[in-house]
Amino acid sequence: MNGKDVDEILERLESCGFEAYTVGGCVRDTIMGRSAHDTDITTNALPEQVIAAFDGYKVIPTGLKHGTVTILKNSVPYEITTYRIDGEYKDSRRPETVEFTASITEDLARRDFTMNAIAMDRHGNIADPFGGKEDIENGIIRCVGDPVQRFTEDALRIMRAVRFAAQLGFSIEEKTAEAVHSMKERLKNISMERIRSELDKILCGRYCVEVLLEYSDIITTIIPEFEPSIGFDQHSPYHRYDVWEHTVRAVGFAPQDNVKMRTALLFHDIAKPACATFDANCRGHFKKHGPVGAEMTKEIMKRMKYDGETMTYAVMLIARHSKKVFDRIAVKKMMADIGDDLFFELMELKKCDNLAKNDFVFEENELFDRLMDEGRLLIENNECRGLRNLAVSGNDLMAIGLKGRDVGAALKELLTLVLEEKLPNIKDTLINYAKQRWE
Repeated sequence: MNGKDVDEILERLESCGFEAYTVGGCVRDTIMGRSAHDTDITTNALPEQVIAAFDGYKVIPTGLKHGTVTILKNSVPYEITTYRIDGEYKDSRRPETVEFTASITEDLARRDFTMNAIAMDRHGNIADPFGGKEDIENGIIRCVGDPVQRFTEDALRIMRAVRFAAQLGFSIEEKTAEAVHSMKERLKNISMERIRSELDKILCGRYCVEVLLEYSDIITTIIPEFEPSIGFDQHSPYHRYDVWEHTVRAVGFAPQDNVKMRTALLFHDIAKPACATFDANCRGHFKKHGPVGAEMTKEIMKRMKYDGETMTYAVMLIARHSKKVFDRIAVKKMMADIGDDLFFELMELKKCDNLAKNDFVFEENELFDRLMDEGRLLIENNECRGLRNLAVSGNDLMAIGLKGRDVGAALKELLTLVLEEKLPNIKDTLINYAKQRWE
């Protein structure tokens, strides 16, 4: 967003005799002293009047039915929407009809939350008929008007309320919060793509831990597989929290901008309740919860239409997050298994996992730091840590007479011997071993 361009657009509409405001999130962020990334503009000019006002500009009739025209200025798109009153919402997303209005107040009345129902003209004057500025100052998320009506119109607003709480640290006003909880089942009518987008933003929110704990029922509505984790006592000396609280706190220790790691951490212990056993001393054990959780996560992520890269990342790390890595050889084997980049991500994920356990477990993170140093040294010295670094190839083995499956088996065995430092990664040495081993 370019402030000068926005000002020129507002000025042009004003010069043609129309009202013009920036509205919504950009105004909220301006009031909060935050950088605004997207700018929405609203006006009492009808769509055809907006098009006429910007004669000579690149104009895209984005959604004339809903009163929206997009203006390209310096190759940046700016949406200009006519004041409107929304009709009935039948798809929980868009109104079936809209009615244009000359009243900015009527336009703001259709918006989701008071903090987003504020308009500002280019002179800094604001239209704030629902007390949004005061709610911002008090850190409150409040629906405009009746929360039930707002969430009936678009149930995704339930997720948005939780998302804003996670991002801004605001509390959700009592009646709005009641509707969030009581109407959560309506989220099942919303497309998974929209749900997932909001979930990503919740996970990357600065205050996500507190919000995920308070609104766990929203998460279990969209991902019911988490239900058994809520309140599940781990009965383990390593853990101070139940499975859900441990999970949420682990998410909070990951870098805020690393949505893939935070997503992997959200799912990393999802199979613990299913895999739990308790010994004679009532101590909990969770064997194979990593691989089982990886399979559960894969199915959930398919259902939620995650992209392949995020799915692969999460599934591979979850499957291995409880696997012990303790020395140079284990580092090489893990790098051979998942690649250099994912090895470092796994170590960071294991550190976040530990930070959400009892204090004495934190000491293990020093080991993970040393293992990452070892990994960087292996890369610097270009040491073998996978078939890509092995001194022999399948063609080399076929040249000495190996065929079919024997080639793959030989490569696997040779790689293991090199990783375990039982053979040097020298071509002649490996060829000679192969000749003797498979002769």
